[in-house]
Amino acid sequence: QVQLVESGGGLVQTGGSLRLSCAASGRTVSTVAVGWFRQAPGKEREFVATISWRSNTLYADSVKGRFAISRDISKNTVYLQMNSLKPEDTAVYYCAAENYGPGSREKSEYDYWGQGTQVTVSS
Repeated sequence: QVQLVESGGGLVQTGGSLRLSCAASGRTVSTVAVGWFRQAPGKEREFVATISWRSNTLYADSVKGRFAISRDISKNTVYLQMNSLKPEDTAVYYCAAENYGPGSREKSEYDYWGQGTQVTVSS
């Protein structure tokens, strides 16, 4: 079992930055793929970024060049640094984990999910 707790969401103006954290317990982050997904009101949950257990990264086209995913094994935490935020980035952001995962865009590949953290970008 892997437990995930997101934090770091909030309200920010267009062009601002936030760093989301996904603290894991039950397994070390070096043995799981961790993905970030987001869901805006009335929309499907969509892929944002992922880091595989081997530390390979993958991004959605909509965030490439603005967001960066990383992990700190000593803190057992995965981060999502979000820069140049836009109103369309407003959503609840979730982290998810897959044991020894390759880092997938597909939410069905992930076995464990956090409760989500709200990000609101004002125009």
